[in-house]
Amino acid sequence: MPHFTHTDATHTEDIYQRVARLEAIEAIKLLKARYLTACDRKQGDVLRDCFADGPVVIDYGPVGSFNHRDQLVAIFEKIACNDHVFDIHLGANPQIQILDASHAQGSWGLYFFQIDAATNKMMQLAGYYDDRYQLIDGEWKIVECRFQHYSVQLMTLAEGLHKVQFAGRSLADFNWN
Repeated sequence: MPHFTHTDATHTEDIYQRVARLEAIEAIKLLKARYLTACDRKQGDVLRDCFADGPVVIDYGPVGSFNHRDQLVAIFEKIACNDHVFDIHLGANPQIQILDASHAQGSWGLYFFQIDAATNKMMQLAGYYDDRYQLIDGEWKIVECRFQHYSVQLMTLAEGLHKVQFAGRSLADFNWN
């Protein structure tokens, strides 16, 4: 029979904690991937389920700020769930910190590309998500999501040509009409 020492017990406990941390990080990565994919596939119910039910903080700048997931889903369905809008959300460079057994925070890069066939406009946008997560009933949920754009390019399509309407960092000065 092998001899089991206090050092071995501490090492075993450390391994369990490290594995639990890695499992939490992977679950949060899958949560964000599910969120981004739901945006692209226009799946409002899946999008809703990525967020905690009840009070949340969602700040998407010019798109709006929301304190409940249903408010986000309502604007999402209004502006994105159309047959003429084609989106791609690519999340990258996750930096996730597990704060304790049921709380975490993370930062993600985003590349977003959209074609609106009804208006013949295209948008490329890059920015960062800063998120907070909570383990609720055994599932990680987003409880705070703030998006800050870093750069944007808006283009019109006419007779096969692209015309840049705006390129820069700030959307505040752009006329969306």
